[in-house]
Amino acid sequence: MKVARFRHEGEISYGVLDGTEHGDGIEIVELAGDPMIVPYETTGRRLRLEEVRLLAPVIPRSKVVCVGKNYRAHVEEMRGVTGGEAPAEPLLFLKPNTSVIGPGDAIVRPEISERVEHEGELAVVIGAVAKSVPVERAMEVVYGFTCANDVTARDLQVRDGQWARAKGFDTFCPLGPVIETDLDLADARLETRVNGEVRQRASTAELIHSVATIVAHASEAFTLLPGDVILTGSPAGVGPLEAGDEVEVEVEGIGILRNRVE
Repeated sequence: MKVARFRHEGEISYGVLDGTEHGDGIEIVELAGDPMIVPYETTGRRLRLEEVRLLAPVIPRSKVVCVGKNYRAHVEEMRGVTGGEAPAEPLLFLKPNTSVIGPGDAIVRPEISERVEHEGELAVVIGAVAKSVPVERAMEVVYGFTCANDVTARDLQVRDGQWARAKGFDTFCPLGPVIETDLDLADARLETRVNGEVRQRASTAELIHSVATIVAHASEAFTLLPGDVILTGSPAGVGPLEAGDEVEVEVEGIGILRNRVE
């Protein structure tokens, strides 16, 4: 099931996509409330996809938890920047929820940075309050999955020696276009393109730490709340974004997250 958050005639709602993945037959069945909080119930209203404006499918209520160095090829390409080996356990950091934008929104390059880079990732959306969840039950607290771009001011990351500012600017966490509640994690393809050129290509099969491991590990440190988001790490191929670029992050089974750069 694909769940969207959208604006129609000034009102923001959630809905479920209904129709073919390709073509003009997709409609949104409006939901009565936030499906991560209230039981699934429709209002009965159906809208054509072209009638609405898709928004970030979730605005995290408290935090975006991110995982660094979770693809071995990315660990190698970043050795000269962040150093070190592949971590024995998930390496966690946070983005503020004010960094979240949706599909079609602009990534704004801050004036104080000379090198802003894309990092396409699979994102996990939490659907229940979770604290110290064991790995074998971790997927029970997952609501679904979406595409993410862990935008990074690389020069500031190097200068600061830590990641909070470099990854936390407003607009530095695009999410979307929808939440897929049933994704095959065994081998989902992830691809990042800039102006149509493929920059990153990988599979969830290459994750060093699995989604279940990441969720369990994060819940040991932080109480996870419904609507919190976990970014699972970027594959190799990160690269610069310039004003005027269009960047796309596609995860097989979810869709394409498309943003322009200013």
